[in-house]
Amino acid sequence: MSEAVCPYRLDDQGADTHGETKRLREQGPIARVELQDGVLAWSVHDYAAAKQIMGDERFSKNPRKNWPDYINGEISNGWPLITWVAMDTMATQDGKDHSRLRKLLLKAFTERRVEAMKPHIWKTVHDLFDNMDAAAEKSDVIDLKGLFHAELPTRLMCDLFGVPVERRQEVLAGGHKNIDTRISAEDAEANLDQWQEAISDLVQYKKQHPGDDLTSGMIAAKEEDGSRLSDSEMIGTLHLLLGAGSETLVNALAHSSLFLLTNTDLRKKVMSGEISWEDVWEETLRVESPVAHLPFRYATEDFEVAGVKIAKGDPILIDFAGIGRDPAIHGETADEFDPLRADKTHLSFGHGVHYCLGARLAKHAWMIGIPALFERYPDMELAVRRDELVGQGSFVVNGHAQLPVRLKARVAATA
Repeated sequence: MSEAVCPYRLDDQGADTHGETKRLREQGPIARVELQDGVLAWSVHDYAAAKQIMGDERFSKNPRKNWPDYINGEISNGWPLITWVAMDTMATQDGKDHSRLRKLLLKAFTERRVEAMKPHIWKTVHDLFDNMDAAAEKSDVIDLKGLFHAELPTRLMCDLFGVPVERRQEVLAGGHKNIDTRISAEDAEANLDQWQEAISDLVQYKKQHPGDDLTSGMIAAKEEDGSRLSDSEMIGTLHLLLGAGSETLVNALAHSSLFLLTNTDLRKKVMSGEISWEDVWEETLRVESPVAHLPFRYATEDFEVAGVKIAKGDPILIDFAGIGRDPAIHGETADEFDPLRADKTHLSFGHGVHYCLGARLAKHAWMIGIPALFERYPDMELAVRRDELVGQGSFVVNGHAQLPVRLKARVAATA
């Protein structure tokens, strides 16, 4: 193992997500990495190793019980990744506590409820087209990611949780900051305070103005039996689902759009039905997982995984962007986008008890939004060269900051 690459310092800018994974593979299936402030962790980019770790509950999600550096106060509130540790939510709980929180939220993402949301998804998509048209009247080039990819999931999640329009900016601000791995210690500490206050204010507002939404449902469940949901769990869970829950779909939408914008032959085959939208969806998740390095899991005892010894208490990041491109699964063409490949195996929604609750809703939103987008704007084109696109500034998510396009001709959208 080369000292030059072990530990490997992850790039805070996230400028070359897939290039980093290739360099990490030089260490083997699991790589030693250095995070901000010299914090050491493990990065898992091997499919089999990642699936093993995610499926084994002895790799805990709870830092309050299993990360000695955090327990001992060695991780400050100014650490850029502090929110991923400090959140008290089902994503940082294990066992009975995780099951209790997950069961409470499952009702929001049942197949029946998600199916019932389809008309609302269609309406939201059409409203966003109107906004895009208005923006295009003022400028030849618009940011497709900002006006469509980001707006669709955030609006859907805010509607689901009953967040008033006038509160959305402050409620969502923390989620945007959480994935920015470039922020300073001052910004990280301020962000921790900001999102906790904003979500707490939302909870107080919903207590006074309850509705048919998930936040009101969570409040009602707590009031029926206070032991089921603590204040910190409610605040942390709302923050996680509103922020991280929408950010992942943003880049799933954006990456698939980029593939279609930059490959004329692919676009023709998809629009003609020769290639299915389902195939584009699955291959996008495989080759461009919306999440890059997801924090954190913690070893609850000494383990050996894929020949690598992981010590008790060590933090672990799952490199989802690397897993989908594992050459052990997908061979020499692992880095290539090919919606017709037979095996599109990926773990982009996770695995095991922490499998993404919103996977079904995300797929419905994508399957409505992306086909409608390219039917509405059949001649839409990328306004810059692909190599001119700038990264999002994060090693947690895998995406571009903007996606400049020219809409050109428009066709009336139909539901």
